Amino acid sequence: MKTLLIADDNPQILDVLKEYAKKNDYDVYTARTGVEALELFGKVKFDAILLDVMMPEMDGFEVCRQIRKSSMVPIIMITARGEDFERVMGLDIGADDYVVKPFSAIEVMARLRAVLRRIDVVEYETDGNIQKGNLCISLDKYKVTVDGQEVHLTKKETEILWLLSSHIGNVFTRGNILDTVWGYDYYGDDRTVDTHIKRLRAKLDRFSHPKWAIETVRGVGYKFEELP
Repeated sequence: MKTLLIADDNPQILDVLKEYAKKNDYDVYTARTGVEALELFGKVKFDAILLDVMMPEMDGFEVCRQIRKSSMVPIIMITARGEDFERVMGLDIGADDYVVKPFSAIEVMARLRAVLRRIDVVEYETDGNIQKGNLCISLDKYKVTVDGQEVHLTKKETEILWLLSSHIGNVFTRGNILDTVWGYDYYGDDRTVDTHIKRLRAKLDRFSHPKWAIETVRGVGYKFEELP
């Protein structure tokens, strides 16, 4: 049985999600403030977290930031309709996915399953470490270094880099990357991949890496290439 934390200050949303989660065989804990959510996180080992952005005492962004200091537990943010900046910020600070209010509890459960399936596949397929020239990726710790200097990437940026660098020369379409990194049930579009690749490149380009690069294959997608 998976253990789930649901944090939302709306009691109706909390009750509906809790009921559906229990029906889907989750052991559920709930919190109505950001502080309460963080306190529960410190006491219980969760398999996933549903985290509302707007909560009293501490908002969901800060809770996510605090959790990411010590854990890569899957986090799905709950955001208000039309607030694009909330979704972007949530992904930037390490959230795995987001749902927009009003939402279907069935959709939320599907997103949870997709995130957890993807985590299981990644853990099965890799020992968590890649060394390519001066690039080192530790997926176990979600730590990336170039020439020994840490590159501060988000969770998704790290996973994209690991995916590409573990298949040198192979071209991944945007759809391939979405399916692998976000999961088959992800509701986003190809622009999500382009945005993450752009930010990933910008962060990596702060360091010298003449022996490798993330290249664009026009009209197809992206690949990791070792350079002469």
